[in-house]
Amino acid sequence: MPKNNSTPPIHFHFLEPITFTQRTLVKEVIRDLFKKEKTKLEQLRYIFCSDEYLLQINKEHLNHNYYTDIITFDLSESPRATTGEIYISVDRVRDNAQNYEVSFKHELLRVIFHGALHLCGYKDKSSKEEQLMRKAEDKYLKYYLSKVK
Repeated sequence: MPKNNSTPPIHFHFLEPITFTQRTLVKEVIRDLFKKEKTKLEQLRYIFCSDEYLLQINKEHLNHNYYTDIITFDLSESPRATTGEIYISVDRVRDNAQNYEVSFKHELLRVIFHGALHLCGYKDKSSKEEQLMRKAEDKYLKYYLSKVK
């Protein structure tokens, strides 16, 4: 468990092989996202998996029988600090990137930030909530790109 002045751990686990560069920068942007959204981050774990793996989680934990690109679990033991697990289907990200005519990396980053935003309190059930979520995703994508240069 991190001390108050330490950097909150963010871990990436790959059950599916993908090319994912600049991980340190992505983690930095995620930490900044939590700060900017005024949400204390305790620990965060991303698990990159297949459609079938995520479908099984969707069935077992949410009673949904459909494919999705992301499932976010808030595992926080205290309302003062966020601990979460975010499962991302590499297959869905790849298909969505093709459908939206963006790069795999762009779509992967969007989904990574999407999960973090859920843990910061963003929802996406209504069209208004979805609009706010998209705006926030775009904000952090731009922020990430500004740091790459």
